[in-house]
Amino acid sequence: MSVLDNFNDWKSFLNERIDQAQSAGLDDTTISNIAYQMADYLADKVEPRNDEERLLKELWESASPEQQKTLASVLVQYMDRRPGQ
Repeated sequence: MSVLDNFNDWKSFLNERIDQAQSAGLDDTTISNIAYQMADYLADKVEPRNDEERLLKELWESASPEQQKTLASVLVQYMDRRPGQ
């Protein structure tokens, strides 16, 4: 089973990766840049498997590159501020 099969699994996976990056000393800008690259890859190569992923893909595809960077940064902030994750 892939973390992409379930949106909650994907969020947990992303949160763990953000925690690891922060523990490794990466700054927020670097983490956001990595999130941007990952999101761009997923939007281009991975078919959405649920409504949440479909919405994210549609938002991504309708945004300019600068807006995509902002969206990636917002997703990182959202995941980083979730209590209990």
